[in-house]
Amino acid sequence: MEAASGRDGSRETVTVRYWAGARAAAGTAEDSFDVDGDVTLADVVSLVLERHPDDRMSRTVAVCSVLLGDRPVRSQDPATVVVAPGSVVELLPPFAGG
Repeated sequence: MEAASGRDGSRETVTVRYWAGARAAAGTAEDSFDVDGDVTLADVVSLVLERHPDDRMSRTVAVCSVLLGDRPVRSQDPATVVVAPGSVVELLPPFAGG
């Protein structure tokens, strides 16, 4: 994905928010990724793993529930889930306790 400009000259981005163990693995609460139009969830996960290439992050992402906006999407094939510029993807690892 390359940097892209929206119609108003602003960059098109997808924001990824990390929760709990995903936040600890990423070392940040969220990242923004420049995208060139619609991408797939698989593309977004690849971008996350490129930015945070350590094994801890890949293990964490593998068990995360995923929200696209407020819609759960993890049970769907990530290659078929379309993520539009301006979207927020939330990575939520399993939580201990209740």
